[in-house]
Amino acid sequence: MSDTRGPTAVLRPRGQAVLRTPGGLSLRFRPRALAAGAGCALLALALAVLSIGSGDYPLSPAQVFDTLAGNGLPADEFIVGEVRLPRVVTALLTGAALALAGAIFQAVVRNPLGSPDILGFTQGAATGALAAVVLVGGGSLALAGGAVAGGTVTGALIYALAWRHGVHGYRLVLIGVGVAAILTGVNGYLLTRAQITEAARAVLWLTGSLDGSGWDNALPLLAVMAVLVPVTLLACGPALRMLEMGDDAAYALGVRVERVRAALLVSAVLLASFAAAAAGPVAFVALTAPQLARRLTRAPGPNLLPSLCMGAALLVTADWLAQRAFTGHQLPVGVVTGVLGGGYLVWLLATQRKAGRI
Repeated sequence: MSDTRGPTAVLRPRGQAVLRTPGGLSLRFRPRALAAGAGCALLALALAVLSIGSGDYPLSPAQVFDTLAGNGLPADEFIVGEVRLPRVVTALLTGAALALAGAIFQAVVRNPLGSPDILGFTQGAATGALAAVVLVGGGSLALAGGAVAGGTVTGALIYALAWRHGVHGYRLVLIGVGVAAILTGVNGYLLTRAQITEAARAVLWLTGSLDGSGWDNALPLLAVMAVLVPVTLLACGPALRMLEMGDDAAYALGVRVERVRAALLVSAVLLASFAAAAAGPVAFVALTAPQLARRLTRAPGPNLLPSLCMGAALLVTADWLAQRAFTGHQLPVGVVTGVLGGGYLVWLLATQRKAGRI
């Protein structure tokens, strides 16, 4: 006799719950991880409202919400809709994309230091952007296209060099570090070939900046994330958890290891490349956000959704600090993330050494 009752949640050991549907589908989740992700998402939205309302033309949260609902004054609508909202949306999307890419890389290589910054993908996006600016002399559209092309080509190159009867995480890290060193030298050479105005614009972009961000920066990244985020979370997320246990265990559980790993790496490279196209190669968000999310959830596995929300909260916070920390002077957001992320990296290495892991 079939059971016609609605979905039921069954608690499992170690804080895991299983949602069983009438059709027999089981969805496993961890309440603490879900709560941490929801908390980070709410924090990101609250900080976004604060950032939209801050500035030389201050707005209260109530005015921000009224303006977003279409009930604001004409001046408020211009300030919010054309000046501040595109920048905040770009910050949220860029932070989320970088954090999700970092969580995928760290899970695939099984190394907490795995991120686009260290593995060379960010440097590849920078090489493509610099080539577009210095050699072609294009504008913002050419810079964004060059960043996407450079990151994608670099990802394909690293994957091809790391392939040897499959891709091993340790080999991928070593080859990525080597490619990153080479591309850093190439980027320095391209800067020496640039005119002074082009070099100044390129250096600002290389630092990571949200200044002047408009809807043309946010919408392409939003379109890419609308496709890749559901694919990554729903289609590849469960398999990624199994991959963290090792290739042999994943094979035994029926995972097509190389196919899943390739799909995940393609998604991560595209996310990092389009994020760089939107705001430049913002440093350390992809490295720190997944680690902070894991410490909040206290759960094993990639923690993709909490990492995504954490990255959005981190970058919108860093951008608010970049605009408000120094009176009369705005910093590129990459400076703030670099200082904070570098400090976190030193702390992470120190704790890993104290624990005897390095």
